[in-house]
Amino acid sequence: MSRIGRMPIAIPAGVTVEVAENNKVTVKGPKGTLVRVLPAEMEIKVEGAAVVVSRPNDLKKMKSLHGLTRTLINNMVIGVTAGYEKKLEVNGVGYRASKSGKKLTLNLGYSHPVEMEDPEGIEAVVEGQNIIIVKGIDKEKVGQFAAEIRDKRRPEPYKGKGIKYADETIRRKVGKTGKK
Repeated sequence: MSRIGRMPIAIPAGVTVEVAENNKVTVKGPKGTLVRVLPAEMEIKVEGAAVVVSRPNDLKKMKSLHGLTRTLINNMVIGVTAGYEKKLEVNGVGYRASKSGKKLTLNLGYSHPVEMEDPEGIEAVVEGQNIIIVKGIDKEKVGQFAAEIRDKRRPEPYKGKGIKYADETIRRKVGKTGKK
C-alpha cells in the first residue's frame, strides 16, 4: 500500500479544507486560498483535524494517484500556512538583477536587458544585485517561475556564469589548454 498516500494530513489551526463534488479541494489559510481539482477516483475525507485520502482498488494507476493526491493536498496546506520560496543567484561580471514594481529586469550580457513580469500570486524579491527570491503559496507556480528566470541564462560549466539555484552545484569543466 502507498506509504505516503496512507498518511493523514494534519490541518493546522487557522486552516480550513473543503471538498466539493468532483474532488474540488479548497484550502483556506492565513496566506491565502488555493483551489485544485484532484483525480475523481480518489476518496478525500476531512476527519476532524486531518484529511484522509483513500483509493478504490489496487490497480497500478490508482496506487500512483494515491500518493500524488495526498502530496498535492499537503503542498496546498503548507503553502497557505508557510508559503514557498526559491532562491536564485546571478553569477557573472556585469550580470545583475533589479526590480521596479512588478517588473524584474535582468542584465545578463545580452545586447538588451531581459524584463519579466511577476505572474499572479507570485512575488520576486531582489536582494543586493545578484540574489533573486521567488515567493508564493503555490509550490508549482513558484517552481515554474524560478525555472523560467533560470532559463534566461543557464549556468555554463567553464566559468560558472549564469543564473543558478542557491542550492545547485555546477559541474565545472577544465577549459582548453594552450599549444606547447
